Amino acid sequence: MKNFRQQHRPKKSSLVIGREAVIQALQAGQQLDRIYLDTKAIGKDINEIKKLATQLAVPVNYVPVAKLNGFNITNHEGCVAQIAKVQYQNLQDVISFVIESGEAPLFLILDGITDIRNIGGIARTAYCTGVHAIIIPDKGVGALNEDAIHTSAGALEKIPVCRVNSLMKTVDELHLNGIKVYASEMEAAKSITDVDLSEPCAIIMGSEEKGIYPALMKICDDKIKIPMKGDFESLNVSVAAGIILYEAMKQRSVS
Repeated sequence: MKNFRQQHRPKKSSLVIGREAVIQALQAGQQLDRIYLDTKAIGKDINEIKKLATQLAVPVNYVPVAKLNGFNITNHEGCVAQIAKVQYQNLQDVISFVIESGEAPLFLILDGITDIRNIGGIARTAYCTGVHAIIIPDKGVGALNEDAIHTSAGALEKIPVCRVNSLMKTVDELHLNGIKVYASEMEAAKSITDVDLSEPCAIIMGSEEKGIYPALMKICDDKIKIPMKGDFESLNVSVAAGIILYEAMKQRSVS
């Protein structure tokens, strides 16, 4: 039988409980990791929560009431938010800061990676190789919770993380700032050694199961692969990210 890694129940101090409390937290700009709504919850306040969450790129998970009761609380009114352990940064602010510092931006984009162990491992390598920020979508990525931070050995608390509501729009924003975007693809024609990773760039890593979203792949500047001798389907995404990022660091150290 497959062994699943147990995830800890969040502490009550890390939760915002009840509809009005969540609305106030959103309006005050408090950073939330995600919001859990009872699938049967309705009302003007629920609609307001959905609207604010969309504006602020806060993920909303629709769950049965048993999930909310599982937080060991009873006064949730069908709505609970989890306070973010990671302080999310505005992407344009990070880009501007890096450029003003005289450095060539290096970003890592995670598309559809849900395993927090992989995310934690990627974050550790990204921090050690000089990545300026990790970019994640507000949906379809593993929660950056206590387990993820523990797996990253604290790297997720040190490296800037930008959460966006559209990776497609994010690629456009990167292009407008003169940053090339490369998609990691095992069948690509070009190797990671064939492109100049010392220039301003971002690298997209997709999930091992589905890869990078096809429409996102189409708007990238190029596809790159890791050269391999063995006949194997693919590398673990955390390992693959490490190989690419160390190649980028190597190129930047000699440029």
